[in-house]
Amino acid sequence: MMSEVLFTSSATAKGGRRGHVKSDDGLIDLKVVMPTDGTGEKGTNPEQLFAAAYAACYDGAFNLVAKKKKKEVDSTVTADVSFLKDPADNGFKIGVVLNIEVKGVSQEEAEELAALAHEVCPYSKATRGNIDVQLKPRAL
Repeated sequence: MMSEVLFTSSATAKGGRRGHVKSDDGLIDLKVVMPTDGTGEKGTNPEQLFAAAYAACYDGAFNLVAKKKKKEVDSTVTADVSFLKDPADNGFKIGVVLNIEVKGVSQEEAEELAALAHEVCPYSKATRGNIDVQLKPRAL
């Protein structure tokens, strides 16, 4: 049984990795390309869209845990999402590195907050045990 739904976002894709994706409200309306096909075509890809979503969600979680710990921080999260070969099944998988730059705390505190945020971030919860996620917090 699903939990209480707070809101739902929708996007539709057609043509897969060489197609188009559009959100129901039209804010996202993008050509999708495969960066490895050598055509040089401009467009987004599923990994780029996932990176944007994960970075935003994780940064929100990071600020939430910092606030609960009464830490005043200024954070920036960059998610590097890689498309990888999967030797387990000769297919593909993704991996994520979350680069967390944070002002207002020590390196040790940044590492603690990063780990706590990883426990509560909905994207981290969704991917836990499914993909490799590496946290790289850096106090500035």
